[in-house]
Amino acid sequence: MPLATVHLVRHGEVHNPDRVLYGRIPGFGLSELGHRMAADLGDWFAGEARAAGRAPVLLVSSSLQRARETAAPVGRALSLEPGVDDHFLEATNHFEGASRVSRQLWKPRHWPFLLNPLRPSWGEPYHSQVARMVEGIHQVRRRAVEIGGEGAEAIIVSHQLPIWVTRLSAEGRPLWHDPRQRECTLTSVTSLHFEREGAAPRVQYREPNEALLAQASNLPGA
Repeated sequence: MPLATVHLVRHGEVHNPDRVLYGRIPGFGLSELGHRMAADLGDWFAGEARAAGRAPVLLVSSSLQRARETAAPVGRALSLEPGVDDHFLEATNHFEGASRVSRQLWKPRHWPFLLNPLRPSWGEPYHSQVARMVEGIHQVRRRAVEIGGEGAEAIIVSHQLPIWVTRLSAEGRPLWHDPRQRECTLTSVTSLHFEREGAAPRVQYREPNEALLAQASNLPGA
């Protein structure tokens, strides 16, 4: 049995008809499909709990609307009150608020922000995202064990990029990557199984809403 497991969940589809890179902009909530994804995700976690004979004891989300709206039905399904923690916010991005970002790249005023894709120079450095995520994850992990004892599980609802670079770090891979290659679909579950104190967690990835993904609008980094 793992010492603890922390499930990193990406939010559901967002209502975003203008295909804006919304980042941390307030007011971007779930679409109708996104609410369905969130409800189905709650049912999925409840089913997993019944099968295991043990349910997650702690639920936390980023403060952004789409994350809170995803967490709400999960909380109802598991009888948990979702908390909010800004360790798990979306990354900052110079292009936040823009649509058709690929066209923006040709404008000279943006070029200084494109000099170093390894950092990246257009937003919050990957290593900074990992640092804040890992700090928050360990706080949640310790709280879960205090509540549920060894083997306790917790759920964190966050955003694609912070989840993905946290996984890359846990697996010992470089943080630089092609955004189109991220394995972190809407309402996916990236589980970190902490099996030995001080050791990197074992990573497990699942897509509870795989059947709905074909209907979803999906922007890299959104």
